[in-house]
Amino acid sequence: MSDTSESTDGGEEEGADGSAVSAAAVDADEVRHVAELARVRLDDEEVAAFVDQFGDILDSFDALDEVPEVDREEDLINVMRPDEIEEGLTQEEVLSNAEETEDGFFVGPKVS
Repeated sequence: MSDTSESTDGGEEEGADGSAVSAAAVDADEVRHVAELARVRLDDEEVAAFVDQFGDILDSFDALDEVPEVDREEDLINVMRPDEIEEGLTQEEVLSNAEETEDGFFVGPKVS
């Protein structure tokens, strides 16, 4: 996107190839900045490709602005079952399956 071009009524500019360029398009400097943040090296051809791809992505997000809002509230239904209290295992029963225990607790490998 150049600073000398003027925007048209639709908020778009004309690119070097005559195609419409979104006003929110990403320029090469922004792509290089994002690549630097991501610690990715890009050559000039890759930067140019990403400029086009980022522009397409931003255009897709702009298209979402045209989606009408929904005023309808969904009927919420609780699909969870009620809690049922059941008898569990005793501490001795649980620890009987452990390879190693100490003072009524499981013993696992040390984490450094």
